Amino acid sequence: MFYHYLVPELGPDTVFTADAAKPVAELREALALGHTARPVLVGPVTYLLLAKPAPGVDPGFEPLTLLERLLPVYAEVLAALRAAGAEWAQLDEPALVQDHGGAVLEAAAHAYRELGSLAARPKILVAAYFDRLGEALPVLAEAPIEGLGLDFTGSAAANLDDLARVGGLPGKRLVAGVVDGRNVWIADLERSLSTLATLLGLAGRVDVAASCSLLHVPLDTALEHGVDPQVGRWLAFARQKVAEIVTLARGLAEGTGAIAGQLAANRADLASRAASALTHDPAVRARAAAVTTRDTRRPQPYGERAAAQRARLDLPPLPTTTIGSFPQTAELRAARADLRAGRIDRVTYDERIAAEIRSILVFQERAGIDVLVHGEPERNDMVQYFAERLNGYLATQHGWVQSYGTRYVRPPILAGDVSRPEPMTLRWTTYAQSQTERPVKGMLTGPVTMLAWSFVRDDQPQAETARQVALALRDEVADLVAAGAAVIQVDEPALRETLPLRAADRAAYLAWAGEAFRLATSGVRADTQIHTHMCYAEFGEILAAIDDLDADVISLEAARSHMQAARELAEAGYPREVGPGVYDIHSPRVPGVAEMASLLRKALDGIPAGRLWVNPDCGLKTRGWLETRVSLDNLVAAAREVRAEATGANG
Repeated sequence: MFYHYLVPELGPDTVFTADAAKPVAELREALALGHTARPVLVGPVTYLLLAKPAPGVDPGFEPLTLLERLLPVYAEVLAALRAAGAEWAQLDEPALVQDHGGAVLEAAAHAYRELGSLAARPKILVAAYFDRLGEALPVLAEAPIEGLGLDFTGSAAANLDDLARVGGLPGKRLVAGVVDGRNVWIADLERSLSTLATLLGLAGRVDVAASCSLLHVPLDTALEHGVDPQVGRWLAFARQKVAEIVTLARGLAEGTGAIAGQLAANRADLASRAASALTHDPAVRARAAAVTTRDTRRPQPYGERAAAQRARLDLPPLPTTTIGSFPQTAELRAARADLRAGRIDRVTYDERIAAEIRSILVFQERAGIDVLVHGEPERNDMVQYFAERLNGYLATQHGWVQSYGTRYVRPPILAGDVSRPEPMTLRWTTYAQSQTERPVKGMLTGPVTMLAWSFVRDDQPQAETARQVALALRDEVADLVAAGAAVIQVDEPALRETLPLRAADRAAYLAWAGEAFRLATSGVRADTQIHTHMCYAEFGEILAAIDDLDADVISLEAARSHMQAARELAEAGYPREVGPGVYDIHSPRVPGVAEMASLLRKALDGIPAGRLWVNPDCGLKTRGWLETRVSLDNLVAAAREVRAEATGANG
């Protein structure tokens, strides 16, 4: 659910300076309230591994070479925290759970030898989470630090065996993340206690903890009055997870007899979930089991499809489109709130949505956009909207989590087998198409993103869950095709985000992710054009998987990266159509015609005009109307300018 973030941009001349004012002030505030606090900082190795070369710096520059320059700054901050009363400081090194060669491991060893040897510092706890620490575990186990925080949930459960192999952490503190901090299901307390009991023999001291920060989950299930009470007992938000940690700590210290009541209730709740009709739908499972390879491949080769689509759509070279959403104004959000509160009826609300769609279509036609969208004014969120219309999902009222910056979302909870009781997008898509002669894209969220931006069930493989979601989307695609849709976009912005951190796990993930996308989209006619969209990711690692999606058109972020994605696709010989974004929608800045035209010319260096689309980087939901109008006018003008150049050169 966290897919947009800013990273440091560094170069050989970067100078680091220490400013401990914020963590020191926060520590003093906590101490004044009577709390024992452990300040948390991103670790120096992760800070540099997440950084990238600054603009104008050689792309081959390695930020990790700045480690020696950075460590004195950490030393100053640690000294300031110690002087302010910190007994412990936590340095988060999640980047170390990825595959790394000797240079990174040597950097980690050096960093913690240096920081561990400081005289003026708090005790240091290094925390790594989201997967097994692997090759970095013996490095940190041998470092002169006082503690290590490890994740023991999901794939990171392998940390238990790895820790035994390196001889444990004698004399050191182990913060054992046995409660899943990234998902909302109750812990299996007896299983967690078994893990903790084993860990007691592997460290000088064992503390019970969540696997990671609890900012990934909502605050409190007690606020969810609309959830069935029995279902609510399957869920643990942040406050419930803290209670689980307290229960486990007591059981570890005093024995299971001290928590016998909690263990019995936990067993009953786990059994209730396993036996629930919400969790298991035999019809859904039978349909998923019957899927064959034939269901996951379009029968026509791409060349045949492309010719049929060109004949049907009759688009110019460098056709223009947008990604899907248009600005979600305060008035639209107010209308949804009024409908929920009963202040307006459904008829009034639908009239408001229809008027917004007509307005969006009129603007696009006047601007000269070739393939239109209806703008999605009826949708609250690209995942939540569909989840609220699918069996197997639960919606929350107060389950907010931070997405990026100041934007928060309410991820739905994928609790059981998934099916589609009725069409989800057909009404407004067909209404929009009835208002214009130009093609209007059907807009759907893909199966991988539906999983990635939900709290997904943890009681079956994600491949199986993705197949169920894909079948529900396949039904929606079929309805859109039957209604005459010529273009359908199935967005998968989370495909790269969900890539496993360990290389050994990636092939299996990409296989089921690609299958799910193709299952959702492969039942269409040759002249139906399938688009997909991805944004703000490094695509180089998954180019083969992108090709395997077999989408007719892919649109992706390229403005901020100066067409890097377009270059990578061209170098890989990507054979289908591409829409590299020329407008960075995560900034209020309005790009000019010349700037967008320049980006298009860069794209044409690798992608021929007959396969190049022109579009923004992402949806326009978060933008204001004024900047949107001007930016899209400029986008169309840039497309026309470069189109004239390209067709003139070709002619």
